[in-house]
Amino acid sequence: MIDLTQLDDLARRLGGLLPPSLREGREELQENFKSVLQAGLARLDLVTREEFEVQRAVLLKTREKLEALERSVAELEASASSSSDAARH
Repeated sequence: MIDLTQLDDLARRLGGLLPPSLREGREELQENFKSVLQAGLARLDLVTREEFEVQRAVLLKTREKLEALERSVAELEASASSSSDAARH
């Protein structure tokens, strides 16, 4: 979700940059700025910080599980290797 207060603030700042001759329609222009900014950000397909943090936590948990599985496989391979070495002698 896009933070509308930040968009309002940015639209106000853009409106403040207008030359004095255009300041009469500043409110209308600020609303137009805000609409254009919202549309542009919506097309970027951004995620919220919360969604990002959830996915980050999922990735971390998955990485931990993968590392545990890699250790288990290495132990099994080492065990199988030592068993086959013992069987040869």
